[in-house]
Amino acid sequence: MTARRAWTRVMIVPALLLALAACAKNGERAQEAGAVAADAAVASPEGAFLAYEHDVQVQLEAAQIAPRIQQVAQACQNAKFGECAVLQVDQRSGEQPSGEVKVRIAPKGVESLIGLAGEGGTLQARNTRAEDLAQQVADTALTKARLEKEHARLLSYQDRSDLKIEDLMAITTRLSEIEAGVEQANKDAAQQRRRIDTQLVTMHFDTTSGQRSRSEIGEAVSESGSILSTSVAFLIRAAAALLPVGVVALVMAWIVRALIRRRRRKP
Repeated sequence: MTARRAWTRVMIVPALLLALAACAKNGERAQEAGAVAADAAVASPEGAFLAYEHDVQVQLEAAQIAPRIQQVAQACQNAKFGECAVLQVDQRSGEQPSGEVKVRIAPKGVESLIGLAGEGGTLQARNTRAEDLAQQVADTALTKARLEKEHARLLSYQDRSDLKIEDLMAITTRLSEIEAGVEQANKDAAQQRRRIDTQLVTMHFDTTSGQRSRSEIGEAVSESGSILSTSVAFLIRAAAALLPVGVVALVMAWIVRALIRRRRRKP
């Protein structure tokens, strides 16, 4: 009987170990699949011209806000999660510290940067939106092609020997205008491409609701003294302003009363 139990244990233990290993591997695969799915959720589809923007609300302990803002900004500057540029860093201290970091980052790094921002805190809210730039891209390309075609045609006119001087001057002026238009079209195209290839992420940092409540109570207590002194000062000013009016009213009442008594005494 003892030998049978020992044999059963020998068979069960390896089976349990194999099952645990399989579960762990499946968990890792699920996490990897989830990360890939999260990255794919914010990636622009092939051939689309979508400019993504993300707004994230993060709640942290008050002492964590300032270091976290610096940590997120440095991670972006050091390209920890891919190509990234810091556009704005705003930090406010006090009893209710808060802040904001705005970056433009490659799509593959969006989820990792947001995860860093919310680490150890609460992701209170998140809003993701996309602007379709297909029409703008098409209009910019059409404008550039039209200007380049006109530029080439004017250059061919400029080489004619029978061209009058005033016509040559008009062509030269128009060529300058066209070149300026082409340069602007190139700038517009580069900006559109930048908005499509990278994504705007704005992370707002705030204290937890419990800390805000305690801070508001403390602020109310600290302000009670100034409120009391302001109220007393107002009453003193009001009394000082009404004192002359009261004196005049008393004098007038005394005069009226004296006149009434005099009339009553007359036979």
